[in-house]
Amino acid sequence: MQPPFQMDDLNLKTAIASARPQLVEFLGHRPDWLLTTSQRFLPGVTLSGLDGITDHKEKVSVLLDLLEKAGPATWKQFVQYLCMECDLPLDLEILLMSCAGEGNLSQKQEARAGLSEWTRVPRGFDRRRHCTSSMSDKDAKQQRLDSAERYRHLLINSVRQRYGSRRAAGPAAQGQMQPPTFNQAFVNLVIRQSKASRLKERTDKPREDVALTPEPEECVDTAVKVSDLFDSVVRSGTTKVIFLFGKPGTGKTMLMHRICQKWAEGVLHQFLLTFLFEFRQLNLLKRKLTLKELLFDLFLQPEDSPDTVFQHLLENAQHTLIIFDGLDEFAGNMDVSSSSKRFPAPPSPMSISELFADLCHGTLLPGCTVLVTSRPKRLPDFLLNTVDLLAEIWGFDHEKVEEYVSHYFHQHSFKEQAIAHLKNNTKLLSMCLIPALCYVVCICLEYLLLKHQTSVELPQTMTQFYIKMLLIFINKQQGEHAGSEETQLNCNKKAILGLCDLALKGLEDKKLVFYVGDIPEHVEEFASLHGLLTVFEVKTSGSLPEAGYSFVHLSLQEFFAALCLMVSKRVDKNYLKKKFSLKSKWTLKNEAKTEFMESFHIFLSGLSSKECRTFLMLLAEQDEAWVQDKQDAILQSLKRLATTHLTGPKVIELCHCTFETQDPEVAQHIGSLLNFKYEFKNFRLTPLDMSALVFVINSGQDLTHLDFAGCPMDVDCLEVLASCKNVVHLSFRSRRCDDDFAAALSRSLRKMGSLKKLELTGGIVTAKGLSNLVQASSHCLQLEEINLQDNRIRDLEVKRVMDVFSRMEKLKKIDLSYNNLSLNVVLILAKEVVACQNATELHVSLSQNHLSVDGICSLLESVNTCRKIKEVEVSLWHKTAILRFTGDRESASPHPRGDPVFSTGDQADEEENQTPAASKRIRLTDSHFQVSDLEKLCAVLKECSNISELDLSNTALGDNGLWQLFQFLPSLKMLRSLKLNDNQISLNSVFSLAHSLSTLKHIKTMNLSLGHTQVVHITFWERIRVRSTSRSRRSFLAHPKPVANGQCFRLRDCAMGPEDVTRLCQSLAECTQLTEIELSGNSLSDQCIVRLLTFLPYLCRLTLLSIRNNNFSPCCTVLLVNSINLCERITKVEVRSSENAFLHFGTSMESKETSCRLIDCAIGQEQIDELCRVLEQHGWLAEVDLSRNHLGDEGLRCLLDHLHQAPITCSLNLSHNRISQDGVLDLINAFSTSGNTTEVQVSLCSKATLIIKLTSGDDPRKILRLAECNFQPEHLEKLCSVLEKCSSLTEYVSSKNNVTVQTAKTLLHSLKKSLGSLKISIEEPWVCKESVTSLLELAVQACGNITEITIHKDKGLFQLCMGFPPCLEKVESVVSRLKLYEPEVKRACFCQRVREKCAQLQELRWSHVELHGDEAEMLVSILLPLPELKKFGLTSSSIMPTGIDYLITGLQKCQAIEELNLGHMRLSDVTIPKLVLGLCEMPSLKRLLLNHNSIGDDGCSRLAEALRKMHYLEEINLSHNKIGDPGLINIAAVLMEMPNLKRINLSGNSPSPVGGEKLMDALACCKHIEELLLSRNVFGDKTAVKLALCLPHMSDLKILHLQNNNIGPTGGTELARALVGCRLLEEMSLSENCLGEGGIHALSEGLPCFEHLRKIDLKLCGITDDASKSLSHSFRQCPSMEEIILSWNTLGDRGARELASALPRMEKLKMLDLEKNLIGACGATKLAEELAKCPKIQFIRLWNNPVPKGLAENLTSQDSRLRFSFYE
Repeated sequence: MQPPFQMDDLNLKTAIASARPQLVEFLGHRPDWLLTTSQRFLPGVTLSGLDGITDHKEKVSVLLDLLEKAGPATWKQFVQYLCMECDLPLDLEILLMSCAGEGNLSQKQEARAGLSEWTRVPRGFDRRRHCTSSMSDKDAKQQRLDSAERYRHLLINSVRQRYGSRRAAGPAAQGQMQPPTFNQAFVNLVIRQSKASRLKERTDKPREDVALTPEPEECVDTAVKVSDLFDSVVRSGTTKVIFLFGKPGTGKTMLMHRICQKWAEGVLHQFLLTFLFEFRQLNLLKRKLTLKELLFDLFLQPEDSPDTVFQHLLENAQHTLIIFDGLDEFAGNMDVSSSSKRFPAPPSPMSISELFADLCHGTLLPGCTVLVTSRPKRLPDFLLNTVDLLAEIWGFDHEKVEEYVSHYFHQHSFKEQAIAHLKNNTKLLSMCLIPALCYVVCICLEYLLLKHQTSVELPQTMTQFYIKMLLIFINKQQGEHAGSEETQLNCNKKAILGLCDLALKGLEDKKLVFYVGDIPEHVEEFASLHGLLTVFEVKTSGSLPEAGYSFVHLSLQEFFAALCLMVSKRVDKNYLKKKFSLKSKWTLKNEAKTEFMESFHIFLSGLSSKECRTFLMLLAEQDEAWVQDKQDAILQSLKRLATTHLTGPKVIELCHCTFETQDPEVAQHIGSLLNFKYEFKNFRLTPLDMSALVFVINSGQDLTHLDFAGCPMDVDCLEVLASCKNVVHLSFRSRRCDDDFAAALSRSLRKMGSLKKLELTGGIVTAKGLSNLVQASSHCLQLEEINLQDNRIRDLEVKRVMDVFSRMEKLKKIDLSYNNLSLNVVLILAKEVVACQNATELHVSLSQNHLSVDGICSLLESVNTCRKIKEVEVSLWHKTAILRFTGDRESASPHPRGDPVFSTGDQADEEENQTPAASKRIRLTDSHFQVSDLEKLCAVLKECSNISELDLSNTALGDNGLWQLFQFLPSLKMLRSLKLNDNQISLNSVFSLAHSLSTLKHIKTMNLSLGHTQVVHITFWERIRVRSTSRSRRSFLAHPKPVANGQCFRLRDCAMGPEDVTRLCQSLAECTQLTEIELSGNSLSDQCIVRLLTFLPYLCRLTLLSIRNNNFSPCCTVLLVNSINLCERITKVEVRSSENAFLHFGTSMESKETSCRLIDCAIGQEQIDELCRVLEQHGWLAEVDLSRNHLGDEGLRCLLDHLHQAPITCSLNLSHNRISQDGVLDLINAFSTSGNTTEVQVSLCSKATLIIKLTSGDDPRKILRLAECNFQPEHLEKLCSVLEKCSSLTEYVSSKNNVTVQTAKTLLHSLKKSLGSLKISIEEPWVCKESVTSLLELAVQACGNITEITIHKDKGLFQLCMGFPPCLEKVESVVSRLKLYEPEVKRACFCQRVREKCAQLQELRWSHVELHGDEAEMLVSILLPLPELKKFGLTSSSIMPTGIDYLITGLQKCQAIEELNLGHMRLSDVTIPKLVLGLCEMPSLKRLLLNHNSIGDDGCSRLAEALRKMHYLEEINLSHNKIGDPGLINIAAVLMEMPNLKRINLSGNSPSPVGGEKLMDALACCKHIEELLLSRNVFGDKTAVKLALCLPHMSDLKILHLQNNNIGPTGGTELARALVGCRLLEEMSLSENCLGEGGIHALSEGLPCFEHLRKIDLKLCGITDDASKSLSHSFRQCPSMEEIILSWNTLGDRGARELASALPRMEKLKMLDLEKNLIGACGATKLAEELAKCPKIQFIRLWNNPVPKGLAENLTSQDSRLRFSFYE
């Protein structure tokens, strides 16, 4: 082999010149040695004259000149001697020996050693040489060099043998069909380089697919050649790490083999040694290795002197290339730290992970080059800081596909036909861009062309191609004797199934290399014969290599693994669903669960297609139903995935899977679900990705929006995109979008007939690209909006562009902002845009032309004369201008293009006499006007009388400028909004603005803030334009609209003292229309509050005064309460958290109930007397809420003293006031003796509830509720003593108060009254444990006659209701009790006692009880036959041992029963016939509740027989049973014969729409129905339409539940329209139905008809912001509305604002549920603002909305009724 750097004598001079600088630098440190050596080689030259040269480098340079002049022979001898004697740098030594002409092995050893010397001593390694070195040192060096040279040649031969273009198969591979790719000519791949330095900035970010993460926009990928990868320069001695990633099949492994081959051929001359390791083989290593063992044992062992060779390798590292192929295939943990932090001894054995990490870090073999390949997975953490070059292998482009196909078919006559076939098929061409797929396609195409020259039908999907390839491989081996595909499969079925098992087990065990023992012999023979497995040597140690097998490509293993799941009888569909998931871009810190499954899910999807069904049936030996069942499981999984949250890469993966199914119905379903998810950011898209995406979009029925942000893509992708028919909005945002991209996009635009909006922003498009886009756009007549923002378009090009745009009839908006356009161009553009018939918006950016106020004035003057301009935005600071126009339909008088559009003079006057000028919005912000500037500006604005919105924010107006502006404000007759934010105004301007409220009557709201961001925002009432009869110029006059809601003044963040408050209030008092004042964050002191309150009587129309974010002392809080005595119009005072106060006002004429809420205001005992004095002065209130204060027991006693004296009707809330058990007992004592206290509710748990209700009238009720008071025995004893004296008690409820059984007995003895009823409820844990008999024994201890017994063991509830006076006990009962020592007598006595005490029993309700023999007998024989029993319920209970039958027998004795509840009793069809016998004996039955049982169709049939005889039945509940269509039809037939039926509940059954329609036919006859509950039956639209026909006849309907009934827009619309006839409706649930916009709109129209509607549930109905306006307007007109549920919809800020504006009008609303919507900060803030005006609303739920956490906490602190937590 010739040395790669050998040169002849003719090149000697050039070589010496190139080596000269480095040689001078090296010998400059050894001038004396060079002088002595030169004397030997130049004996005839006198060198003594050089002693005068003191500069060492100059002396060396002169000596080298002399040696060079001596001739080539002398120079070569000198070089040889120099290399032997000195330790030269490696690159210098190679260059010198090359120019010396050495390298032939036949030459002398010194010269050969000089050529082969590739040693560099590492820095710090002390190896000195002396001129007097002995010959033995030279011999030793020569020996080392000889060994290294021999190893290098050995390595070259080995690499040639392994990876050469014509490799010889080893013995193990004899007879194997080698993968055809080995025999194909190599075609260069497309490689794109990124800036790897960006990886080093990501170490603090979460671990992710760094290889997939794109570079920032400025780091555009660049194409590179393979040789370029190694040419970049790194610091000498530094390890260079190159990372190549690529999708499956892009040719990574083949490229590595190609690099090795080229190195062996001498092309990569910078590397003297090259090693290649495959991670799939490294997985087999179980022991630790040293670097030497890795290189020699696993790759190639030197023939001799391995230590010597390894030492030379270490010294020569910078000329060593180590390749690691398939990092993604590594099964171990790669997240290890480098030994640079551990400092181990160099020969220490390490794991593969540690070796790899240390090589990349440069800890091992510093200076070498490490080349790594991987699929696009995450990079290990340690690589983030070490990668020097990052590049992606893209595969082929169209040119290389043609080159590959041409090579493949070069021996066939149909080569051109094959190429043409691929070119004409876009889908196939996209597949062929992946080299592995290109190979598969060529195999199939070749096979078909050989058989059918004229007609070729190739498979459609990757999976089908793999199946076809398998069949072709089998067919080729069979040759002429090959039978049908079915025959071939049957013959090889066992081997194929074995190969499938091998593939799946390998993936599950993360095993990619198999030994002979892993593979059954028949499988190995089949796979090797057909080229499916490749064989190679595997070295795991220094021992003899073994034969290893792997699939020729990992994708092939994934294909067979997926096939295994589909044909294996051991795999059911549940396991199949479990294994199916989309590949994730993101990975966790632990290992990904689908480590080696890149295409697995795609193959599973492909195998679920109908086209693969026959193949699967043959292979699995199963019928079609069996195979289809498995396929359906995959298809259902795909549909389910489409409903989940998907990132952009996962959407693409799902599209690939959908494309593989080739199922139009599935694609349509998924396309409709993904319609709003097509947003792709920062990952590369291939043409194959785009093909899959286009397939799904085209399969859907909806027009969609495609958004690509920062996504690298070939122009080939745009060619594929051209076939996408359903794209209405196309957006590209990337600096990669250049003129070539624009040209390719232009070719595609012409074919996209639905496109209405095109965005190409943030690119580098210039005139050239713009020209192409414009020409293409002119053919897209449907385009309405074009956005070319932030490109590189210049002034001179724009005019020509607008000429084209003006011919586009539907174009409405053009955005050319941030393209460096000047003001002159803006005006030109404006004129051109006006010529566009429908153009409504123009965005432009001003260049660096220092636009002045004069320029703005000129622009405004032009704008004032143009009728079509409706909005102008100009910012000098941002140098932007935006013009918006009215369309022709909005314009008053359209004109042809030739007419002037900017009118002046008399023409304008004439036009104004004809039509009113359109209103304009003008925003001149961020411009910092001077006083003189403002005068000019005001003069121009004054003439713009048709301005509706004016924004002069951040223009440095100051107080004077503000005053100047307000002088001409009255002349702006159409002004609706004025913004003057951030204009450096003072408090004086605040007073002036407040005064303007009285002078400018048409002001609607005034929002002011002097905080960090100053705010001045004023809105005005709309004026009414009236046509004047005058013929003067101003023929349209503007008058203020009659004031309906008055004026609102808001002042925030403005610190004021008492005098400032006085001055402000004096101004506000002059405003006769002022209805609302809000003061927020103004630091008002107590004195300021006093001043403010004194002005309240003078604010005659005020309805709300809000003081927010202001610290109130407890005394100040009392002052605020005293306002009710200062102003009689105040209806409510509310102070929260000592920071927010709200005073609500009514009219003095209306009767009112005043309330006071002082929540969390730190009010203690000290303030109680003063507070009570204030309240008594007013006559107390309807409601007083003092919750969350500091009253304590003493404060409570003080308050009770005042209450005792006050004959009032009031609700008093003292919750969370640190009340103890003693305080509670004091309260109960006061309650028992007070005549006006009707109810006390106390809980001392975390809720800390304490509510007292008083009445001044005759209220017979006296209720005491105690919960979780943690009473001790002494407390309970005192409680019983107090209650014994309370003879007027009507209800006592005790829950979890430590009441024992004995205490309960005492209570039952103590609680009595002279006349009336008394209800006692005890809820304690021991109730659950006591038997029914024990509880009945406790019951009979009570005084009075028992009329009701309730036992709920699930709640631990025991409840009695008793009537007084009690009946006298019979004498014989007393006598019997004297013989209780006899068991039989004792039981008989107890039964008699129960019979007597329960003689008047009317209600018996037991739940979750276990009735044993005696208890069941007592129930059946004593309790059920009682003559007064009207209501009986036994739910969730069991009867042992007789079962339910015994109870049903007893029910036949209940002839007076009116209500029967057997819910949750596991009743089945078998039980119903016996129950029917009992029902027939209940002629008075009105309510029958059999919900949550197992009653099916047969049971319904028998039940219907009994229902026919129940003429008085009013309610039937059969919800949550197992009723299908037959049962429902039987029930429906009976309903028509039940004239008194009022309530029907059939929710949660399983009928179909057929049964539903029959039910609706029957309901048409039930004209007295009041409650109809049919939720969760999936009836569908047809049933809903049928119901709509019935509803007009149900005039008494009050409650309608149709939740989750699969009702769509059609059924929803019909229902909504029909509901108008149900005027008495009180509650409606249509939740979990996709009603659509039409259904919601129809419902909105009907809502005002429901005067009694209290609750509406529209959860999960797909309600959007668009529907919110009509809904909110309708809610206002529902006077009885108390609860609105709109959770789990897509309401955003706009919808929240609409709802918020409706809240003050809904006077009875208590709850609004907006959970799980899209409401953000703006919407939540608006809801909070309006909630302050709604004192009766109890809460608004906002959990799981995108409201910032800090804002949510702030809003909750202001108003606790806003609930952002799930648990509130």
